[in-house]
Amino acid sequence: MPTVQDLRQNAGDQPITMLTAYDAPTAAIVDRAGIDVILVGDSMGNAVLGYDSTLPVTTEEVESHTAAVARATNDALVVADMPFLSVGVDRAESVEHCGRMLKEADADAVKLESGPHTVDLTDHLTNMGIPVMAHLGLTPQHVNQLGGYSRQGTTTAAAERILELAREHEEAGAFSLVLEHVPANVAAQVTEAIDIPTIGIGAGPDTDGQVLVLTDVFGLSERSPPFSAQFGDVRAEMEAAVDAYRNAVESGEFPADEHSHVKSDIEDIY
Repeated sequence: MPTVQDLRQNAGDQPITMLTAYDAPTAAIVDRAGIDVILVGDSMGNAVLGYDSTLPVTTEEVESHTAAVARATNDALVVADMPFLSVGVDRAESVEHCGRMLKEADADAVKLESGPHTVDLTDHLTNMGIPVMAHLGLTPQHVNQLGGYSRQGTTTAAAERILELAREHEEAGAFSLVLEHVPANVAAQVTEAIDIPTIGIGAGPDTDGQVLVLTDVFGLSERSPPFSAQFGDVRAEMEAAVDAYRNAVESGEFPADEHSHVKSDIEDIY
């Protein structure tokens, strides 16, 4: 299993692979494939819980899904994504919520959607033994403030601010940094400027690793962001399997004799 120190010390040596997962069966598949990091993302809101955004996701939901993922994972580093308003409002509550992910859900680290307000918190959490993955660029929990899911860091001032915050979170003890939906040349310069590994999503090829949402990779999402990619068509396979099941039941082909058991010594009971 890679540790947070392994990822931090080996930045740039080998591309880091990270995928989301939200339940035990898919986590087991991702883990067996040799993915380095499994992120139990608050993207579960859109991906599996039926919400329109990540904002309604609760700490309890992340904790429950993280525990399921951790139970099925042997090798990958499991990172719990802290949901909207679970951190940053009150320090004591922030520490408690993050601590629960490690203590009760068996996560290895937490991810914070970062900004000026999370620098001191990152320092405090890491000093308490809670590893922190930072996240800059597009931060979906700020969708109402940003006015949508547009690319970030598109001006010199905005790019400089991302770099400044990246350095501040590195100094505060973050072991890695997710860069989401920023220009590739900005991500490349941030990656060059800091020593902790960067993991990109819509940030070009020059980060130290890549992360995608698993439902996009599987082809389960009805809508995917332009920077994502589909590597399979699981939706078509699932639809075919459900159609085949319905047809088999309606035609009487299922259950067949091999799917049933007869207890011959039971007499008529009606």
